[in-house]
Amino acid sequence: MTNETGHSVRARAPYLPIHKRPKLVLPNKARVAVWTIVNVENWSPLAAMPRTVLPPPMGQPLLPDVPNWAWHEYGMRVGFWRFLDVLNKRGLRPTFAVNGTAIDLYREACEAARDADWDFMGHGFVQKPMHRVEDQRRAIADTVAAIANFTGRKPRGWESPGLTETDETLDLLAEAGIEYVADWVMDEQPVTLATKHGPVVSVPYTVEINDVVISAVEKQPSEEIFRRGRDQFDRLYLDGAAAPRVMAISIHPYLTGVPHRIKYLEMLYDYILGHHEKHGGVVMWTGAEILDLYRGQTK
Repeated sequence: MTNETGHSVRARAPYLPIHKRPKLVLPNKARVAVWTIVNVENWSPLAAMPRTVLPPPMGQPLLPDVPNWAWHEYGMRVGFWRFLDVLNKRGLRPTFAVNGTAIDLYREACEAARDADWDFMGHGFVQKPMHRVEDQRRAIADTVAAIANFTGRKPRGWESPGLTETDETLDLLAEAGIEYVADWVMDEQPVTLATKHGPVVSVPYTVEINDVVISAVEKQPSEEIFRRGRDQFDRLYLDGAAAPRVMAISIHPYLTGVPHRIKYLEMLYDYILGHHEKHGGVVMWTGAEILDLYRGQTK
């Protein structure tokens, strides 16, 4: 094996088409497992912002970047609480992807997620690419410890900031006891990834039903998360008759938590839940629940 950058990627997950695998079976012959990921991050005002809504004056980045920092901060002051209301009213338990340092910064929000029994997963120590983390092993350990100390349980899952990984990241995550990751957006079913410390499972995440892509990158209209999410669900439900699928909904408080978008998230959940009430065939799960089902059927 070469040590060239990127050498580990294909070796971790050999190609296997979805129609040539042992059939995954969901409870009660369900066709689709839907999981929601609420992302809570620490955007440090000491550094450049992970994303921007306003370009810097005259094209020159400035620090501190108050307007773009405040854009994100709004999500934790206001938008998060809309998410909590939407999810709690529908009895939905999401996966809570959180930076290790965000737990102390946004204590009340994290306490609300913990009290609602949301499933905590690691999301880096601060919000920056893993390629720019000086000591990944330490950052992973600190994130795991922060979540464990706060919730009483070590996180089983991990979503890297921006889904970024170096050739070493997955091995270090496995070494730290992480059981599943959301960085490998390459399938509609869980996939086993090889590491130096045993297998880690990729639970299907999304760059399609993801408000960073929809709202921050593509700058789509407010209703796009509903329109695209509905169409995504309909096709997965159809295809799930032959082989059950996983649908992820990835949301950030500063994007979908704003007044002009939140009702479309409500509409998406109500569409999925209404479809299940009429036709059945849907489970609303966390990443850990999807992991457990997959592992139970692939031992």
